Amino acid sequence: MRRANADEMEWTTVDGGDTEFKRKHLGEDAGGDQLGCSLYELPAGKRSWPYHYHTANEEAIFVLAGEGTVRCEGEEAAISEGDYLNFPADASGGHRVINDTDEALRYLAVSTMIEPDVTVYPDSEKFGVYVGSPPGGRDERTLEGYYQQDATTDYWDGET
Repeated sequence: MRRANADEMEWTTVDGGDTEFKRKHLGEDAGGDQLGCSLYELPAGKRSWPYHYHTANEEAIFVLAGEGTVRCEGEEAAISEGDYLNFPADASGGHRVINDTDEALRYLAVSTMIEPDVTVYPDSEKFGVYVGSPPGGRDERTLEGYYQQDATTDYWDGET
């Protein structure tokens, strides 16, 4: 049996402006290969990853404690303890979790761990490419980067 105990794990922290949260990589610590699971805690007034969707990976969250808002498909909806939300691997799965309360918001995030993946960020008109390790994975990637959606190049540019 492969197991991880959240109480025995250290939090990692992400802090980037209004994006701030703590995270425990449960799936990875339990030896997961094709299914990821992380425990997240958003402090009061903070937000999760910027609004995005994946083209290869389905995601879901299950709210364990607290309340907040999820932005999904152009709408915002209240979420609270016991809510389960599914985000398909396409534009209809765009999402961002927002803690607009005075208490911490804690939830599990589960995802398939398919690579390669392209993650699209509609608000900033950019996308991320992940090859060798999927988003959320911590293995070495052979190709990774973020690009503006309107940046173009001809197929034959640079070819000799």
